[in-house]
Amino acid sequence: MENNQIENSVSRKFFVSTLLAGTFTMSISQSSLSTAYPTLMKFFGVSAPTIQWLTTGFMLIMCIMMPISPWLLNNISFKNLFLSVVAIFGIGTFVIIVAPNFPIAMLGRALEAIGVGILFPSFQSVLLEITPQEKRGTTMGFAGLVMGSALASGPIISGIVFNWLHWQGLFVIFLIIMIAIFILGLFFIKDVMPRNKVRLDFISIIYLVGLVGLLYVVNQAGAAHSMSTNLWIILVISLVLTVLFIHRQLSVKEPLLDLKVMKHFNFDLAILLTGFSYISLIVVTIIYPLYYQNILETSVLVSGLALVPPAILLSILNPLTGKLADKIGFKSTLLTGMSMIVVGWFLLFVLNFKLGIWPMILIAMLIEGGNAFVMMPATTLGGNSLPKDLIPHGTAIITTVRQLLGSLGVSLATLILVTSNQNHRLPVNGGLAGYHAVFTFFFIIAIVGLIFAIMVKDYSKKSNSK
Repeated sequence: MENNQIENSVSRKFFVSTLLAGTFTMSISQSSLSTAYPTLMKFFGVSAPTIQWLTTGFMLIMCIMMPISPWLLNNISFKNLFLSVVAIFGIGTFVIIVAPNFPIAMLGRALEAIGVGILFPSFQSVLLEITPQEKRGTTMGFAGLVMGSALASGPIISGIVFNWLHWQGLFVIFLIIMIAIFILGLFFIKDVMPRNKVRLDFISIIYLVGLVGLLYVVNQAGAAHSMSTNLWIILVISLVLTVLFIHRQLSVKEPLLDLKVMKHFNFDLAILLTGFSYISLIVVTIIYPLYYQNILETSVLVSGLALVPPAILLSILNPLTGKLADKIGFKSTLLTGMSMIVVGWFLLFVLNFKLGIWPMILIAMLIEGGNAFVMMPATTLGGNSLPKDLIPHGTAIITTVRQLLGSLGVSLATLILVTSNQNHRLPVNGGLAGYHAVFTFFFIIAIVGLIFAIMVKDYSKKSNSK
């Protein structure tokens, strides 16, 4: 292990910057395709449900890779792992650029998803590993800045690029950046993670298909606004496989994902808090543009630009809330954030009439600002609640659950919106009643999140620093 090589503050800054640059680029790629769907449908000659697989398939593959990341961190040097992930993502991006048809583009997207699924939990584990516990909040605040701002700004950046370039231009930019990050990684990424080689449990990987099945059912039910017989069958099989996966992780000597971390109650609360705040963030980025376009009758460009102020606030606050958590404690920070999210959803719930674009933007800023006080501080609290050797397993669980809850939140929001409007005999996306039902539901969810924040214990485990 080369942990001593990163003691120098300059090499540490280059290490962290290279790591976060790779994560930022991959995060943007995750959320930037939605604005390109009409163009891609025309280019590949496919339908809307088919083109959605560029996002749905991406999420499914990413979800399989996340629980495998602790095994990879234990068995491969982090430098080799990082360079491999960047290379796989870069190859996937190149495949998309030259793709003559949809299946080849989907292959490229799958390669990108493998890279993202490995890197997302791994980079958080590495940052927690190399940072003293008293400074973890600040460091993870910058990690939150990268992930949150990339997620929020992906559609905005892609919209601007598509105004000037062909759709391949966006991926050419990604490829150039990933080549630069690969070169930087050769010089600045060090092998900072302790390794404890264990065998890969292939049976657990097979059972992991259950998680993918659950995510698939959630996405398909949300898109179709109903559950078909096939989806019910897939749901039952997926639940059985998920139960088998959980049982195996708790019973084998060398689990793929050590679920014993769930014995730490503070860690369980951290999982739920990061998941609930992520739901609020992603639902705002999905539902708000629909509200702007269908209720306020704005253009697609205006609905995208209206997401910019909340995204900027989120980006500014993330590093500051990390420092705040180090100074005043995680519980106070989490309570502040969840209170902001609750107030934001409460205003949307109680103001049951057509709101103009500026009040909507201000409320979105309140909700996304609250997210900055919760998502990464909760992840850091979760890491602080665990012994060092379990941190990779903890971050993999947090990232996977966050992804599942985020998908569930979007599907529920869409389902509630459509069903409520249909019940009121209103246009599917154009009835105010549907949006009010969505706001009411997520106000209740936010209150539950606030209760979790109240239950958090603000303590540090000295054993972690050993």
